[in-house]
Amino acid sequence: MHEQTLAIHAGYEKDNQKTMSVPIYMTTAYDFGSADFAASSFNLEQGTDNVYTRVGNPTTAVLERRFAEIEGGSASLAVASGMAAIFYSILNIADSGDNIVVANQLYGGTVTLFSQTLKRLGIESRFFDINDIDKMKDLIDENTKCIFFETITNPSIEVPDFDAIVKIADKNGVLTIVDNTVATPILCQPFLLGVDVLVHSASKYITGQGNAIGGLIVERKNLSEKIKDNSRYPHFNAPETSYHGLVFADSVVSSVLFTFRARMILLRDTGAVLSPHNSWLFIQGLETLSLRMKQHTQSALAIAK
Repeated sequence: MHEQTLAIHAGYEKDNQKTMSVPIYMTTAYDFGSADFAASSFNLEQGTDNVYTRVGNPTTAVLERRFAEIEGGSASLAVASGMAAIFYSILNIADSGDNIVVANQLYGGTVTLFSQTLKRLGIESRFFDINDIDKMKDLIDENTKCIFFETITNPSIEVPDFDAIVKIADKNGVLTIVDNTVATPILCQPFLLGVDVLVHSASKYITGQGNAIGGLIVERKNLSEKIKDNSRYPHFNAPETSYHGLVFADSVVSSVLFTFRARMILLRDTGAVLSPHNSWLFIQGLETLSLRMKQHTQSALAIAK
């Protein structure tokens, strides 16, 4: 299906009422049917079935599946804001004593998060200039967890050399995380350029009307192959105490490894959950995203001329 069709239909199998429009499931909890099924759900043996709306909701799940398909990824995780998406993407892989390599041409809020808040958590941010990629190589060491940059920088409107950055990252076994908010998947699909993880502020073009705050994390297909048995990412490859020794890389959801761990650890523990109503608003926004981005680009070109 084309992007426009995916934006209208992907990720939704009609419920028992056969509704054409995605329903808003305003519920916090779910009926497990039996104590055994509840226990297996909380032990993550049921994969991504609904457990509690803090970690999953049917309306939000449609948004997540639909957006992942539009981006060409394997899965996505919706959270309460774009900044929460960025924060979780880093906390999912980095601990105190680790570092991340980040472009110095970034949205101001991201710069503050990286240079101030992460610093207080013991995570070092090492900044590089996207116009001087060669110097970036010297910033990577055994404690580097990712290279972070934007598709189109905000607000300087520069485009980085994706090929050069991805080549360096892959050579070192380091994840690339890209903020695709400004371009949206309509103008650019970074997974086609070799990127590993995407983050979005859905509060911008996705909603289109400025009526909801939210964010999304998307992982590329087969990302688990880069993470599994990679010594840089022990959280995915070592037993998780809070889930009775489960190893995420060997679990039933290893195909959506990055977003699933962020959901069942970070979202579970820190709770930056997206309201089902906001999820529904973003679903409506996706239906007109391609038309709006076309008009935005035509208007921008006319003004530039």
